[in-house]
Amino acid sequence: MSGDRWRWTGFVLHFLLCAMTLPSVARQQPSHAKRPFLNFTVDMAEVYFNHLVVDERKGHIYLGAVNWIYKLSSDLEVQAFHQTGPDIDNPKCYPPRIVQPCNEPLVSTNNINKMLLIDYKENRLIACGSLYQGICKLLRLDDLFKLGEPFHNKEHYLSGVNESGSVFGVIVSYSNMDDKLFIATAVDGKPEYFPTISSRKLPKNSEAEGMFAYVFHDEFVASMIKIPSDTFTIIPDFDIYYIYGFSSGNFVYFLTLQPEMISPPGSTTKEQVYTSKLVRLCKEDTAFNSYVEVPIGCEKNGVEYRLLQAAYLSKAGAILARSLGIRPEDDLLFTVFSKGQKRKMKSLDESALCIFVLKRINDRIKERLQSCYRGEGTLDLAWLKVKDIPCSSALLTIDDNFCGLDMNAPLGVSEMVRGLPIFTEDRDRMTSVIAYVYKNHSLAFVGTKSGKLKKTWWLKSGYLGRLRNDSFRRTLPSLSLINVGFEGFVEYKPVLILFSKLITQCGSHLFRS
Repeated sequence: MSGDRWRWTGFVLHFLLCAMTLPSVARQQPSHAKRPFLNFTVDMAEVYFNHLVVDERKGHIYLGAVNWIYKLSSDLEVQAFHQTGPDIDNPKCYPPRIVQPCNEPLVSTNNINKMLLIDYKENRLIACGSLYQGICKLLRLDDLFKLGEPFHNKEHYLSGVNESGSVFGVIVSYSNMDDKLFIATAVDGKPEYFPTISSRKLPKNSEAEGMFAYVFHDEFVASMIKIPSDTFTIIPDFDIYYIYGFSSGNFVYFLTLQPEMISPPGSTTKEQVYTSKLVRLCKEDTAFNSYVEVPIGCEKNGVEYRLLQAAYLSKAGAILARSLGIRPEDDLLFTVFSKGQKRKMKSLDESALCIFVLKRINDRIKERLQSCYRGEGTLDLAWLKVKDIPCSSALLTIDDNFCGLDMNAPLGVSEMVRGLPIFTEDRDRMTSVIAYVYKNHSLAFVGTKSGKLKKTWWLKSGYLGRLRNDSFRRTLPSLSLINVGFEGFVEYKPVLILFSKLITQCGSHLFRS
């Protein structure tokens, strides 16, 4: 390689934030020598990175890539790898050809990593790909040895969508029983094959017959939500796109983008837009009667920011909590939205960083549940509009942890919950966000379309932003920002920044081969 052109398929930067602490905090810390940037590269042209997770106990880094899973040390040295593809397949084969013969033409097909999760309780990695309608491997964390790869039952096929951002998973752990895995996925027009949300069993034995089976399933009810097929008669390309997921308290949450048809003011015709929605389910609800979704968005100076780009759950911290009138330990959602509602695939560059107090979203959901159980309104779900089912009244008390009945479900909230805008960016769209509390300060780091990094923190007068762009110029969008706080890093926190595909005109002082 020579000159300013660098053509790498993927790389990871282990970016230490000690140089980016608050001015008031930095003065209290001992001086450190300038720490180097670390990088990990893969020379194979077809390999690019899809997902990254970090073992919070040991600091090991796991990368999900096209056809490969990598285990790295905390200083980005390769410790193990596992090949997942390519293999002979065709996305139209259902069930996949490894279960029964397929009449479709079979070709060598890459395996795109679609989900990567650490199962701490059983010391294993769950790696799900695009081959064979989305089957998963269970790999030992220590050396990526394959512990299991269930594929015989239809429950083993999570999603046929060949996009890395199409599946999101949340593990709910228990001390006295097997864990659960909540899976949320786009279905790509195949609702008869794949539920859009489901809860699955995670047995201790990685080769157990019941691995990934639905937590509950009988003739009439199952631990899943399926999009009704008649929804596609109204919106042929309807799907639910999952951006982020997490658990908090008694609930599991997913943040989504969904298309819906609306009538603009003064118009008699409908047009398709995208709405960002938070979906909530009770952890212990095996029948999914607790499903509720609520639209979320942000507005500043009359400009609507409605297309969710990224999100991250963090605590408020003492300083921000005082300003918001909440407790320091309360959960906050840091979110990035782009302007408008119409352009999902090519979002506008105007974007906003906004925060939501999770308790206030839950309060709004409780109000909606109470009104519906008084018999007011309809279920109000965009993907159930063909039925427009009215709410039914019932005499019961609905508290903060109400998990629904076999009525008035699934339920939608019509009124949007608005987040608090922190700052906006008009030219370099924000694409990723992480946040954490450092010495009572709430810090947020935002990655942009051009590969720059923004830092914000809360002062008494509001959030201030600072652009950190010395190191990343003219890069492609950052795919992921991961907050790491494992043992051994006391005075600073590292952030892992994951880029994918071509990187051009990177500073040679950082990435010279």
